[in-house]
Amino acid sequence: MAYCEGMALTATASSEPNGTSPRQWAKVVDQTRCIGCHACTTACKSENEVPLSVTRTYVKYVDTGIFPSARRSFQVTRCNQCADPPCVEACPTAAMFERADGIVDFDKSVCIGCKACIAACPYDAIFINPADHSAEKCNFCAHRLDIGLEPACVVVCPTEALLVGDLADPFSKVAEIVGRDAVAVRRPEKGTRPQLYYKGADEATLDPLAAKRPPGGIYMWSEQGDQDPGGGPAGSDGWSSSAAAVLSYDIPHTRPWDFRVSLYTWTKSIAAGAYLVPLLLVAMGVLATDSPLWTLGAPLLAGTFLALTGAILIWDLEHPGRFHLIFLRPQWRSWLVRGGLVISAFGAILGAHLGIALHVGAVPLWIGWTGGVLALLTAVYTAFLFGQAKARDLWQSPLLPAHFAVQAGVAGGGTTAIAAALMGAPPDALAAAFVVLAVSSVAHAALIAGEVLMPAPTTHARLAEREMTHGSYRRFFAIGLLGALAGTVGTWVGWPVVPVALLGLLAYEHAYVQAGQSVPIS
Repeated sequence: MAYCEGMALTATASSEPNGTSPRQWAKVVDQTRCIGCHACTTACKSENEVPLSVTRTYVKYVDTGIFPSARRSFQVTRCNQCADPPCVEACPTAAMFERADGIVDFDKSVCIGCKACIAACPYDAIFINPADHSAEKCNFCAHRLDIGLEPACVVVCPTEALLVGDLADPFSKVAEIVGRDAVAVRRPEKGTRPQLYYKGADEATLDPLAAKRPPGGIYMWSEQGDQDPGGGPAGSDGWSSSAAAVLSYDIPHTRPWDFRVSLYTWTKSIAAGAYLVPLLLVAMGVLATDSPLWTLGAPLLAGTFLALTGAILIWDLEHPGRFHLIFLRPQWRSWLVRGGLVISAFGAILGAHLGIALHVGAVPLWIGWTGGVLALLTAVYTAFLFGQAKARDLWQSPLLPAHFAVQAGVAGGGTTAIAAALMGAPPDALAAAFVVLAVSSVAHAALIAGEVLMPAPTTHARLAEREMTHGSYRRFFAIGLLGALAGTVGTWVGWPVVPVALLGLLAYEHAYVQAGQSVPIS
């Protein structure tokens, strides 16, 4: 049967359905037929040479109820081939791209391994191949479809639970099922318009928070790493299902962004703040335009931490030697590309500022204001980068740009105070730097309080907040909150609060970035 269907695909491969509209590939998973045999997983691995430890497709098991009144539900899990794919928008080099026939495909030759696509995918369907260090996922076996053959998983499924077809052809089996039967998609609230439809699926499998994780990460046939000892994120008593559902089989899912992203947000805040705060002091008349703190200290301090930021960003890539592709073949919707241009422009202005200061002495005011705008953009663009990570509800706050700007004030106030003392700046400038630190710390503490005290808009966000404040990252959060509170008294206490405020900012960034990735999304 599968071979005959493959031949039928071949017969229509060179023509459009009905001769009018382009082909639109979609897939139906009939969970009423699925027996959980994993034939699709093994066929996919064989066809696409997928290494051990990663999968393009797998079958998730959920057990619901209490014996003897119990059932087991299956879910074939893979890329959803979204009509509005967030991974394509986030990819800086168009390594992830959407074909004219609706398939979201990938080009490993231009992947830089930034993992932005993984962070953006609400379905946890993308992974880094450990063999070639590039991102990949299910692409409907596009190489087979292009020659008229069905995907490997469809061919081997013993119960014909998997169907692939053309939604633009009303006579295709897939179009008939989608149009006639009750089907569901995963996480429709993300607005991605998935083209993978489930017939007869159990909500306990479709909702990633419906089934509790077993204690210790021990599943029916496997032991999973990176699991909370209590069986999931802190506050797991608030999963979204009222049924007695437990996840009995799953695969490991790694977090795309590790401590390097937390570190990069911190060094970037220092780079932006170390220029913004001296500029503010000059604008207020507290610091003279020919002061060494402004002419030399600001560009040197900001430039040093901006260089560190760039080095950390490259260090975090799976293909660091390809980082130049961000500039040579940019995909302009990606905030990695936009942020890279902002950082580059800010670095150029810092170089011009320092060069003019060394050779002329006086720095034109337009240099300072241009640098100030670029410093502010450097501080806040990461909020929009996080916003492209649709999978992570904690990062979707509309106040995140303002919070990053405030964090630049905390970092800039502390580092400028240190530079002012070392470079012999006037006492008024030193006092003003401590005022900026205190005011920014008050705003920082207030925004933290708002994030954790206001009711979370989604269960996912609430669980992430709980993980940050009471779970695995509670110590980092506590240090971060202590640093924010310490900064508020900087004008009275002075020097001792500076390292506490700066290290607290780093700790908070780590708690926020990692907790945002701690909640299951598949």
